[in-house]
Amino acid sequence: MLRLSDFRVLSFDCYGTLIDWETGILAALAPLAAKCAPAPAPEALLALYARLESAQEAETPELIYRELLTRVHARIAAELGVTASAAENAAFGASIGAWPAFPDSPRALAELKRHFKLVILSNVDRDSFRASNARLGVEFDAILTAQDIGSYKPDPRNFAALIARVAELGHAKGELLHVAQSLYHDHVPAQRAGLKTVWIDRRAGKSGGATPAPKGAVRPDATYTSLAEFADAHRREVQAIGARGA
Repeated sequence: MLRLSDFRVLSFDCYGTLIDWETGILAALAPLAAKCAPAPAPEALLALYARLESAQEAETPELIYRELLTRVHARIAAELGVTASAAENAAFGASIGAWPAFPDSPRALAELKRHFKLVILSNVDRDSFRASNARLGVEFDAILTAQDIGSYKPDPRNFAALIARVAELGHAKGELLHVAQSLYHDHVPAQRAGLKTVWIDRRAGKSGGATPAPKGAVRPDATYTSLAEFADAHRREVQAIGARGA
């Protein structure tokens, strides 16, 4: 059984884990969906986004995320058989900072910050994350974006960069626990890099959504349905350790 108190650093995926990107994506796609007759179902839109976003990341890893999403919006419009203007495509790319935080994220992060160093590893650009960070209300000890690294998860370079940055903070790989929603973007490459992982299963076991299915089997070391549940589990563990030592 994974002991959360054995770790000193928590690294987080942001979008899907801390920020409710599916709600944000669907809101930003609403003007495009309104052009369709009938309008596509939300799950169909998310599945289309998952396929085209991951393909665009593989094709153009040099693009920063908001520019990448500008192209993704144009591709979604083409697949839906409707037209989108350059301004509409750009508006979708600029929507990242408006995506809401999950309600439990700020409080859970504040609690975890009392016990761990917190690091972001995200497929985003620095300016977009800055807007999201304001919604999360916590100061991270390090922030690594795809813009900084030059590649998008699940590229192994992103996790190599994470491990190197944590070493600069004074911690070994074994002291780092990666916390994420996406099995595809995070758990598969993190475990291949030798990291322990916690799955924040925001979809509560429901497949699909804005994330592609993982390629091959993956088994996270622990699973929680929310960040609040994860923080509560750590709190109970610390209390139990304190009780045994009393």
